[in-house]
Amino acid sequence: MAISTVDTTTTARPPVRTTPARSRYVPPDRTVFTRLSHVALVVWAITVILPILWTFLGAFKSNTEIFGDPLALPGQFRLDAWGRAFTTAHIGQYMLNTVIVVAFGTAGTMLLGSMAAYVLARYQFFGNRLIYYIFVSGLVFPVFLALVPLFLVVKNLGLLNTHTGLVLVYIAYSLPFTVFFMAAFFRTLPTSVAEQAMIDGASHTRTFFQIMVPMAKPGLISITIFNVLGQWNQYLLPVVLLSGGVQNKWVLTQGIANINTSAGYEADWPGLFAALSLAIIPMIIVYVIFQRQIQSGLTAGALK
Repeated sequence: MAISTVDTTTTARPPVRTTPARSRYVPPDRTVFTRLSHVALVVWAITVILPILWTFLGAFKSNTEIFGDPLALPGQFRLDAWGRAFTTAHIGQYMLNTVIVVAFGTAGTMLLGSMAAYVLARYQFFGNRLIYYIFVSGLVFPVFLALVPLFLVVKNLGLLNTHTGLVLVYIAYSLPFTVFFMAAFFRTLPTSVAEQAMIDGASHTRTFFQIMVPMAKPGLISITIFNVLGQWNQYLLPVVLLSGGVQNKWVLTQGIANINTSAGYEADWPGLFAALSLAIIPMIIVYVIFQRQIQSGLTAGALK
C-alpha cells in the first residue's frame, strides 16, 4: 500500500516592493511668492504696531522721556496725563459727542443703504443701473472738493454747528460704499426664500426686514464696522461744520487737534498721547470683538 506524502513546505513569496510616497511638487515661483508675502506682512505689521505702541507708552511718560528714547519704557507709569486729557482737554465730552454722532450716523447709513442696495440688487426697473452708478460714483469723489458746497447747503438748512447736520453729512458720504458693498452681497442670496415668502403673503417690507436682513447679517456687520471706523476717524467734515464757536459740540478728532494747537510752544505731549490712546482703544476693542464677523462677511460673497 503506497502512502502519498503531501509537501507541506510553502514556497517563499517574493518581497513586495513598497514605493515611497511621492512628495508634492511645489513650483519655485510659488515658494518665492509665499516667502515674499510673509515678509510683506511682517513689515506691514511692524509699521502698524510700532506707532500704536509708541503712542501708548508716550501717554505714561514725561516730555523729556518722549523725546529721549521713544520706544523705551517709562521710568514710572504716570497717570496724570490721562487726567489732564479729561479735565483740561475735555476729551470725555468730545468722546460722548463722537459716540452720539457715530451711532446715529451709522444707524442711518445702514438703514438707508441696505434698503437701497436691496432694491437695486433684487428688483429690475427702468433706471436701475443709472441709480446704482450714481451711488457708486460717490466713491471716486474726494470729500475736500465738496467742503464749500456742503458748508453752504448745511448753513441754508439751518443745521450748521449742530450734530444733526453732521450726522446727515456722514450718512450721505457713507452711502456710496454701503450701497456698493451690500448690493453685491444681496445678489449672492438665494431668491427662492424671498419668492416663497411672497407666495405666503409677506409684503416687500416684511420680506426685507424679517427674511433678507437676517440672511445678510455677515455683510451688514462687516460694513457697519467699516462705517463706524470711517466716521469715528473723520476730521475734515467736523472742522468745517462744527467750527463756529461751539466747542462743547466738538467731536474727538477736533479735541485731539486742539490739544496741540492751543498749547503753543508748551505742548502737552503726554496729554496728547493719552487722548490719542482714548480714541484708539475703543476701535481696537470693536475690531477684536467682531473680527470673525468681518472676515466672514468679506468672504461670504465670494464663496456663494
